[in-house]
Amino acid sequence: MHVRAFIEEMERLAPPDLADDFDTGKIGLVVEGREDIVRVCCALDATPFVVQQAVMASADMLVVHHTPLWTPVTALTGRTAGLMRALLSAHMNLYVMHTNFDRAPEGVNDALAELLSLTDTEPMASGLIGTCTLSPAEISRRLGGNVRLWGEITRCNRLAIVAGTGFDPLLLDEAYRRGADAFLSAEIKHSVARVSPLPCIEASHYALEAPAMQRLAGKKGWLYIDDPPLLQIIP
Repeated sequence: MHVRAFIEEMERLAPPDLADDFDTGKIGLVVEGREDIVRVCCALDATPFVVQQAVMASADMLVVHHTPLWTPVTALTGRTAGLMRALLSAHMNLYVMHTNFDRAPEGVNDALAELLSLTDTEPMASGLIGTCTLSPAEISRRLGGNVRLWGEITRCNRLAIVAGTGFDPLLLDEAYRRGADAFLSAEIKHSVARVSPLPCIEASHYALEAPAMQRLAGKKGWLYIDDPPLLQIIP
């Protein structure tokens, strides 16, 4: 497949105009490689390990959720230089689908809802709400553990989920008004947790978003490269 055809396919899956304004210039083809795409790898982040594994797999394209180039690049040094050197020397393309994939049908939040067996889902301004039959312990197990509960859950018939960083007071209020019993996301602030109208289930950013990239790889026949951060709970 020609790289232009590949990009068109990805844009049909996750249209760029669904992305937040802060993603302008940070999604799509961010590193240009060879024109012919045969082997594709997929991951959540373009870490050195992921890029190394993609190079070893002779990938022509690496598709990730998070760009490694968050800020304007004015100098190629250190970690960024090493990452770009590995990609460019392998003539590998790097394609990013971030907040556009969050909002896309069959995207990040839908994959998380599928993992947690949510039914009767409804979209929110960001994320979604669905009927939940799982206990907090089972939610934690399906997300790989390392989950924290802020507040007390007496029931959880309706669960609001926002994959990634989603503990926004406006979203919490929306979920509460729409009948959610708890709210699942990542990276909560102390000040937000203290005033939340709902119990908050805090998982890791990786645990909430990696399932979507793994599911995408499975559907497309790509190689998924798992590279979770080292996270330990010290009693």
